Amino acid sequence: MDDTEPDGEQPRRRRRDPEGHRAAILDAARHTFAERGYARTTLREIARRAGVTHGLITRHFASKERLFLQAVPGNRDLQGIAAGDAETLPDRIAHAFVRRLETDAVNDPLITLLRSAASDERAASHLLDAMQEHSTAVYRAVLSPGASTEPDDDLDTRVALVGAQLMGVAFSRYIARTEPLASMPPDQLTDHLTRTLRHILFG
Repeated sequence: MDDTEPDGEQPRRRRRDPEGHRAAILDAARHTFAERGYARTTLREIARRAGVTHGLITRHFASKERLFLQAVPGNRDLQGIAAGDAETLPDRIAHAFVRRLETDAVNDPLITLLRSAASDERAASHLLDAMQEHSTAVYRAVLSPGASTEPDDDLDTRVALVGAQLMGVAFSRYIARTEPLASMPPDQLTDHLTRTLRHILFG
């Protein structure tokens, strides 16, 4: 009797372990998005790599878009990074951003998204809008806790500029590899980025 799995299939995990399954899905998603790009990645491929069912992924994350947003480290961890004193928020953003991309830029979904933006503008724009909306909510909780949005409130603009600055650095250093950013020591890059973000957020 042939007990082998069909070609391309991996054994399914039968044990009940919601947190373990979630972690496996996120890990598989991060690597699959990095290898194949957002448009060419399917939930079935992620399920195969994670050793779970397609239905389990939709139960945890609802859609490919939401899974991508959870798989992007900066977006997923932003609340923890932002928490703390408002005055040092630029420092925390810059340190976390540089540390993350210096560790594994090749497999970072944000780098994948930037690489694929030219070939899939609609998907990239939609995902970046969702990331900006999330960032605005998190930063507002730190910079203006409990405050209502005023007619002249420009926080949305400042958050958009922070995002644009980070994406510009990511593209120049980790994709185009243009100088002087490409060879700048990480500590020096962090210092420059901190000063720039402080100016954007506080003027």
